[in-house]
Amino acid sequence: MAESQCNGCPSASTCTTQQRENCSSKQGPQSLLEPANKYSKIKKVIGVVSGKGGVGKSFVTALLASEMKKAGNRIGIMDADITGPSIPKMFGVIGEAYGNEEGMIMPVETKEGMKLMSINLLIENPEDPVIWRGPVIGGAVKQFWTDVAWGELDYLLIDMPPGTGDVPLTVFQSLPVDGVIIVTSPQELVQMIVKKAYRMASMMDIPVLGIVENFSYLVCPDCGKQIRLFGESHVGAVSEELGIPLLGKVPLDPQIAAAADAGTFYEKVNPYLDKAVKILSSL
Repeated sequence: MAESQCNGCPSASTCTTQQRENCSSKQGPQSLLEPANKYSKIKKVIGVVSGKGGVGKSFVTALLASEMKKAGNRIGIMDADITGPSIPKMFGVIGEAYGNEEGMIMPVETKEGMKLMSINLLIENPEDPVIWRGPVIGGAVKQFWTDVAWGELDYLLIDMPPGTGDVPLTVFQSLPVDGVIIVTSPQELVQMIVKKAYRMASMMDIPVLGIVENFSYLVCPDCGKQIRLFGESHVGAVSEELGIPLLGKVPLDPQIAAAADAGTFYEKVNPYLDKAVKILSSL
């Protein structure tokens, strides 16, 4: 009678003892991480995530990138929100990315020296919709890592689409993410949403560096009172429950919103994420 097969391997009966010991079917799960290209030397990769849309995740990504740049870091932003890209507009970047002689994609730089890559920099008309299925979107995000010549960066921030679907899974599995920051808003509903994002990161063994609350309040231009348009904040409770730091509360600031629309986002003073900058700088 032939020897029992090794995990269903059809040629197990003819393998030598050494071949069986080295057989890939007996080894643990293989890493899905994509190697960086020779033109990219990136020290830290940070994902900015949210459990749902509409909480201003891209806004917080741009805010954090600006403050990290002002602190003296070399910064890149990967706009992985393929169907809803907004990062280039915030920094006044227009035009198309181009390739080098070896076919690598060159990121577009802001006037302040930050490097950006977004699907809006690769299509002729930025207002055209990207109507792709999940696997195609995931493949594009991986190409933003493998085929973009990022150069030397201290931090690459990844603006991910909301939710826990294809693209966040692709990023967590394929890129060497050093940690994620969760963006939320004040409503009580967000406790459930934050926990979904937190638990996905935990399941993928990605450290959660903290939470940022956006839309925290609006400062009355007449009396200076903080008006909580979305109700009282619940982010402190969920931060304490999950044991992760609260990195900042970002108000509704019409001047910063106008600067984002005008492409002059970087020029505004934004002290709201000082703790987040400190934590990232200590990694």
